[in-house]
Amino acid sequence: MKVGFVIDESYLLHHYEGHPENKYRLEAIDDGMRAHGLYNHVELIEPFFANADLITLNHDPQYIEEVMQTSKSGGGWLDPDTYVNTHTFDVARLAVGGVIKATQSLLDGEIEGAFCAIRPPGHHAEYAKAMGFCIFNNVAIAARYLLNKGLERIFIVDFDAHHGNGTQHAFYTESRVFYFSTHQYPFYPGTGSAEERGAGEGYGTTLNIPMPFGADDELYKQAYGQTLVAAVKGYKPQFMLVSAGYDLHKDDPLTGLNVTDKGVEFIVETIVRLAKELNIPVLFALEGGYNLDVLKRNVPKTVEIMLSS
Repeated sequence: MKVGFVIDESYLLHHYEGHPENKYRLEAIDDGMRAHGLYNHVELIEPFFANADLITLNHDPQYIEEVMQTSKSGGGWLDPDTYVNTHTFDVARLAVGGVIKATQSLLDGEIEGAFCAIRPPGHHAEYAKAMGFCIFNNVAIAARYLLNKGLERIFIVDFDAHHGNGTQHAFYTESRVFYFSTHQYPFYPGTGSAEERGAGEGYGTTLNIPMPFGADDELYKQAYGQTLVAAVKGYKPQFMLVSAGYDLHKDDPLTGLNVTDKGVEFIVETIVRLAKELNIPVLFALEGGYNLDVLKRNVPKTVEIMLSS
């Protein structure tokens, strides 16, 4: 598989010392990529600053203005968990731009898979509200972008330990986007019960698999080796987007799951194999993951799995 990789030094500028979602996360990923010599095997994709037209595909213009003004005025907090500094607005635009650039490269056939090592993350961000370290919903914007390009069946896989409330809400009534999530439950943000299946035309295209505290590799292998495979093959998507949250790992400081490196490897291999079998593009976008050693090992492993497929 020909793989594109998005990373940029500017992503380090969104930083608040002592906050778990910090610049050191991306530095750890970069160290891991270098240690494995992976930059020699991927196509580096340079992100751009997404404009309002792109961001408003999934967000309220007034909310975008609020983020910009908060950033311009020196920073602050958009919610109790989500900080903004003087660079945040531009860095968040660059995160969106990285995902969109990779998405377009996949559509153009320049690459077959992509990993976007971006910050800040996105899957908690609602239409008009920041949440849980997230400013703009990078994956949701990419899905809207794909719909505008004429695609009719997009599959989003979210393996972050926290439920992607923002992504689910964006497509809850939309049959053209299937949202599949495994996550610790009950846990932040409180959404993601098995009963949440979508509504209206979108009923049946939301599939949540709540995981209990301490859920291990075996539970995840059932969810991905069986349930995900059946859902993807039944839906027959044209494009797969992945919210890649490495905080499902047993060593993550913010969560209570018990997934090992091998469990993460199984999840990624299953997703990549499905994309290969269906001959469709697959894009991974970084979400959570707050143990630096876990990120340093598992993001390069994700890229290696893509390259070897």
